Amino acid sequence: MSGRLAGKIAIVTGAASGIGAATAQLFARHGAQVTGLDRAQVQDAAPGIDHRIADITDAAAVDAAVQATLQAHGRIDVLVNNAGADVFAEPQALSDADWQRCMDLNLRGAWHVTRAVLPAMLAQGAGSIVNIASVHGHRIIPGAFPYPVAKHALLGMTKALGIEYAARGIRVNSISPGLILVPRIEAWFQREPEQRERQTRLLPPKRIGTPEEVAHTALFLASDEARFINATDILIDGGRSQVYHD
Repeated sequence: MSGRLAGKIAIVTGAASGIGAATAQLFARHGAQVTGLDRAQVQDAAPGIDHRIADITDAAAVDAAVQATLQAHGRIDVLVNNAGADVFAEPQALSDADWQRCMDLNLRGAWHVTRAVLPAMLAQGAGSIVNIASVHGHRIIPGAFPYPVAKHALLGMTKALGIEYAARGIRVNSISPGLILVPRIEAWFQREPEQRERQTRLLPPKRIGTPEEVAHTALFLASDEARFINATDILIDGGRSQVYHD
């Protein structure tokens, strides 16, 4: 396998499972040294991945993890902001605490890590930031409030920072996955087995996406192959968001 990220230092959040784990492992296979951040402990880390326990909503913990990476490797070339969580509620029943939890996990946490890595990227005059957004940032699904609010904002942050720092060598892009076979979706299918067939039928390719497919897009955006791609979002949903009706 070619080393598309050979010699690069990357940070991936939410790296213990799902899209984050697939991304960290793929990056390492392509030559990157990866720091994986997650609240969960990871056993038997793959070669090239240094897992650290850190909550992205805790700015001090994020700063410490980023500084440890800089001390170990001297630079940070890539950041993948993947960590996040579903928060769904009927709008009038939504508590202030759940609103804040949604924004902290899906927007503010990504800003914490981005803010922590930007000084190093700006000093070296290069860096690629990839935010994992969602199809919820493009299409509204009833019953999913306030998650789409945070994901729309994450897309806005992606574009704003991409333009802000483009002339200083920083690229900021995002990926918007649709239905992907991550652990929480597998758990949903376990609870409601009929949903697997129903959701598969709704998708134009008649199959559900995999974390590895998202990871390969992150690899491309992180690599020098995408050096003129900036402030852009890539949908990975099998075309589902383009369907007008079922």
